[in-house]
Amino acid sequence: MKTLALAPGSGLEWTQLSIFIVLFLVITVLGFLAARWKAAASLDHLDEWGLGGRKFGAWITWFLVGGDLYTAYTFVAVPALVFGAGALGFYALPYTVILYPIVFLPALRMWSVSRSRGYVTPADFVRGRYGSPTLALLIALTGIVATMPYIALQLVGLEAVLRTMGLNGGGIVGHLPLLVAFIILALYTYQSGLRAPALIAFVKDGLIYVVILVAVFYLPAKLGGWSHIFDVSAQNLAQPSPSTGKPKGSIVLTATNQLQYVTLALGSALALFLYPHSVTGVLASRGRKVIKRNMMALPAYSFLLGLLALLGYVAIAGGVKPITNAATGNADSNTIVPVLFDLKFPSWFAGIAFAAIGIGALVPAAIMSIAAANLWTRNIYKEYLRRDATPRQEAKQAKIASLVVKFGAVAFILFIDPQFSIDLQLIGGVLILQTLPAVAIALYTRWFHRIGLIAGWVVGMAWGVYMLYTIPNPATKHLHFGGSALPVGNLSLFGWHPFAGSTVQIYPGFVALVANLVVAVIVTVIARAFKVFNGLDETEGTDYHADEHDKDLRPIGVH
Repeated sequence: MKTLALAPGSGLEWTQLSIFIVLFLVITVLGFLAARWKAAASLDHLDEWGLGGRKFGAWITWFLVGGDLYTAYTFVAVPALVFGAGALGFYALPYTVILYPIVFLPALRMWSVSRSRGYVTPADFVRGRYGSPTLALLIALTGIVATMPYIALQLVGLEAVLRTMGLNGGGIVGHLPLLVAFIILALYTYQSGLRAPALIAFVKDGLIYVVILVAVFYLPAKLGGWSHIFDVSAQNLAQPSPSTGKPKGSIVLTATNQLQYVTLALGSALALFLYPHSVTGVLASRGRKVIKRNMMALPAYSFLLGLLALLGYVAIAGGVKPITNAATGNADSNTIVPVLFDLKFPSWFAGIAFAAIGIGALVPAAIMSIAAANLWTRNIYKEYLRRDATPRQEAKQAKIASLVVKFGAVAFILFIDPQFSIDLQLIGGVLILQTLPAVAIALYTRWFHRIGLIAGWVVGMAWGVYMLYTIPNPATKHLHFGGSALPVGNLSLFGWHPFAGSTVQIYPGFVALVANLVVAVIVTVIARAFKVFNGLDETEGTDYHADEHDKDLRPIGVH
């Protein structure tokens, strides 16, 4: 068994590094070849570069959306949360189980109206539904701001692997390998567009499935079985934390965190398909039947996620210690799974596992940057800067924007404490949830007034960010943006604390969404009472129930 002798610069596990490099080169070649895969006459059109021609079938979409939603950060963060807090980390499991029934019908409706009207982004839909460039701009900016730190977190996952590789040799230090990886990613994404991550997702997901299935059978057998693992985890989590003096966690939920678990799972489920990269995966599908099949098949990833979360307990039983970040002096919990693989697996298999996590960072990062670039191009550049932009100019602008987004994410890692990037991503989840009334609810009704939606967005954003700002994290010594657990006793309304003294925790994003909806309803009632003009609805007459063929996407009346 390897030891935790961290000696930077004293050597590397060359077997691990060699396998990692070989697999990375394979996906690099695939990324460049993807430009010829299912190719159109030209990629100089946003439909072709940014949505893959809108012709991905069931298998391609399954791997693309799965590779998009289950990211490298997911594969390091979920077991890390279980490692540190116990049962609360399993919120990701019910959240991904209830997710697909919730989004099944909205995804079909979004696909139909977007195909009929040529929409590329959710902000396009909002612009058409309410005839409001201001509301569309807010949705676009929210999507871009929420996505940027999400991309940065893929780098956190990749960097955790690089730092762990050859732990007894000190791993790979410095940001240069990370920068090289993202330069290569930027180049093949610029050339191939969405086709690159779609093709690479086959390799990424295949590797992930193999690694996790081997891990959940091999590691428990090596550590004395699941019963022993749960017993050791329960004892470890019951020990007081040095920073708080309270138990670190529990393998079952407590009275304090049950409400947080429920609201975090539900809020996350409502938010996930509001992210622009999730919508991009849906709009790239060639038909409604493809989406239906995927919503039924994607829960297979939830099974994988449940197995993956258990690795947090395996790491506790295995005595794994996270690597300490030399810059901050704090233990980096994101290294838990890489360290576990490095210590418990043979070098050759650890190399495959590291490659799976590394590639798992590049696929979603590519899709996210493309989705953000689409928002910039269609809802800011064309709406405000160049209304007469040709399809070729749009595609060129999107390619450039995708480069800017990627290197902006790299800047988060190079110049900002990575833990702060995690805090920003937490904010991102709360922010994107505030687009639910204008995007998801608007698929079913246009009752809300655009002024009401704008007012609700402002209130939800402001209160959500304020609540996150008030949450400290004693473990990392952060006074603000320290997590997603807000004691309901801290909730106040104009100085009134309705739950004063309560230590029960709740997810701030859920509270902010409720405030958003209440304000949107009140302002809408007032605006309708005074008969304020609500804009022109360009989507009227669109058949939301059409099948996948363009000829059936004809207007059949107002819905």
